[in-house]
Amino acid sequence: MIARIVKIGNSKGIRIPKVLLEQSGLSDEVELEVQNHNIIIRPKRCIREGWDLAFRSMAEKDDDQLLDKDYLTNQSSWDQEEWEW
Repeated sequence: MIARIVKIGNSKGIRIPKVLLEQSGLSDEVELEVQNHNIIIRPKRCIREGWDLAFRSMAEKDDDQLLDKDYLTNQSSWDQEEWEW
């Protein structure tokens, strides 16, 4: 499919046919990236997409422990008195 680049204010853009939008799953917001002189358009991902599944998997494997084991014993007075959890 061929599309024409059109002027939109100070920028330029293209009109994406409805059929392509439906097939690609694109909606109101997208991510744009340039790779090897090609513009890649993909659906916007949620910032923490998949984290809940990853955390659940870590907990099942007992792999959700603090990396800094000395953190709780080496807290500063600010950590103990000023910080609010």
